[in-house]
Amino acid sequence: MYRWLFSVSHKDIGILYLSFALFAGLVGTSLSMFIRLELGLPGRGLLDGAGQLYNVIITAHGIIMLLFMVMPALFGGFGNWLVPIMIGAPDVAFPRLNNISFWLNPPAFFLLILSTLVEQGAGLGWTAYPPLSIQHSGAAVDLAILSLHLNGMSSILGSINLLVTVAGMRGTGMKANQIPLFVWSIVFTAILVILSVPVLAAALVMLLTDRNLNTAYFCESGDLVLYQHLFWFFGHPEVYILILPAFGIVSHVVSFFSQKPVFGVTGMIAAMGAITTLGFIVWAHHMFTVGLDLDTIAYFTSATMIIAVPTGMKIFSWLATIYSGRTWFATPMLFALGFIALFTIGGVTGVVLANAGVDLLVHDTYYNISHFHYVLSMGAVFGIFAGLYFWLSLMTGLSYNEARGHLHFYLLFIGVNLTLYKRVDIVLAGAPRRVFDHPDSFAGWNALASYGSIISFLSVLLLAGPISLVPQHKDTVTPSASSSLEWLLPATPANHTFNQLPVLRATITY
Repeated sequence: MYRWLFSVSHKDIGILYLSFALFAGLVGTSLSMFIRLELGLPGRGLLDGAGQLYNVIITAHGIIMLLFMVMPALFGGFGNWLVPIMIGAPDVAFPRLNNISFWLNPPAFFLLILSTLVEQGAGLGWTAYPPLSIQHSGAAVDLAILSLHLNGMSSILGSINLLVTVAGMRGTGMKANQIPLFVWSIVFTAILVILSVPVLAAALVMLLTDRNLNTAYFCESGDLVLYQHLFWFFGHPEVYILILPAFGIVSHVVSFFSQKPVFGVTGMIAAMGAITTLGFIVWAHHMFTVGLDLDTIAYFTSATMIIAVPTGMKIFSWLATIYSGRTWFATPMLFALGFIALFTIGGVTGVVLANAGVDLLVHDTYYNISHFHYVLSMGAVFGIFAGLYFWLSLMTGLSYNEARGHLHFYLLFIGVNLTLYKRVDIVLAGAPRRVFDHPDSFAGWNALASYGSIISFLSVLLLAGPISLVPQHKDTVTPSASSSLEWLLPATPANHTFNQLPVLRATITY
């Protein structure tokens, strides 16, 4: 117990992040089941018409999945475990800072859960727009704001740590184009965190003083739209904070199971840099309905469509890698392919939403929800599962059952598409988001989506099934580090040894 509490080893802290993310993910997924079961029943439904309770559930679900599941898993978990090893460093630059950056998360999560239980709960939506967030009575909103402050502090400390580690502790002679793509993805993610999260912190401080000290940043003589500008200046880079590490994981998985280097590595690095830069100058495409002038709308429409170019570069590079490689479809590769498919659907629907004329019609409908769930909820989650299966043997010394891993993938893929695809159809009939009951004409689609959610939830429960609590055979994994870093790789099938895969030496050794 004390080892985990006071450990400054990047490996221990990475495992703590992953364990915390798994627990938070189960809580957040359980809340999403309440949402879907409520929507799957016409009329008063599961919550008996308790609209405030429904809003509290969707608020907690959104914040937990974004900030306490996806981000700790991809950035904190895989980032801490793999980055020092991949660059040849003994540990992160500031091990004790790494320890506190994790231990800020459990109290932040506790405060968020507490905010759902105090009085009526914080029923704001994850964006916490004023005036609702200012006029919302009780301490629940204040607890949620404090939770977000602690989480943001954790993210900033972890980002500084990993950025300094890569900048100052990588192996002698390792040039920029030799840094693995996953490490590059963490570098760009850290830059995004350091530049965007303080803006959210400033907005939340102003919100807190509006609530408790009678200031008027957003209410009364203040400007409600100012909050949206501040929030989305953080909120849109946050999308890429969540998805960039998944890009890095998928690059490694696709390269390994295609048995060749990623097509166009330099282009992939440049694409991530372009995404990072453009991610800061497209925030107002979330705000087309607030009354922006036409010139501003034209700019943000154009800039948002341009950001699809580097994203498309990455998709086509992965496809080119697979096309020209000798691919075998193990469980990590299936999840990587699932990521590419779902992220592409999410990206294409995002290009549609980039057009202000279309966005005015579908804003605050289920089309919007479907878009960001395809990108984040499923894209990022499939990236997490790909990395977990890929590096499981390295992190734990345990193997997984391939057949159960395949079952996990197929059930999850079918379930999430049943849940999300129907939203593209019913949006044309004007199905709004953030309401707990819909017209009976949508009952069939909502029931189908709820069945898909149940399938997805069952697939998540299978996650423990594919993991066999049997140590790997000594021939399938090297237990100690070597100069070639070949122990970074998962156990390969008996007919695929490390020496038979020259691509791995080309991409991981220097």
